Amino acid sequence: MIKSLHMLFILLSISSFIIRIMLAEFKPALLQAKLAKIAPHVIDTLLILTGLTLVFQGNWLSAEYGWIISKIMILLAYIGLGIGAMRNSGMKRWAYFAGALVCFGYILLIAISKHGFI
Repeated sequence: MIKSLHMLFILLSISSFIIRIMLAEFKPALLQAKLAKIAPHVIDTLLILTGLTLVFQGNWLSAEYGWIISKIMILLAYIGLGIGAMRNSGMKRWAYFAGALVCFGYILLIAISKHGFI
């Protein structure tokens, strides 16, 4: 159940990020809506909480856990690049956006393989 919720929040998180970038580029006024400001934070908080629940529920910290550390480090890069994408415009925005998507893909790869920095 928790894993399914976590995967749902992953999809919602990446979808909302892509939608917010598109809105920022083409319809920035829509980002001023209260829902557009609050929903991503709620989704990302629930994503992190379900992820932490999975780590502790799966007792993953008792064994080899380097992959979890890798995911956290790349998550921080993803957040930084996402902030850069939202705060910049033009080609800079798209460069940050592409970097964030690469980080997201790498996090996904680590989650599937359970190996950090492959």
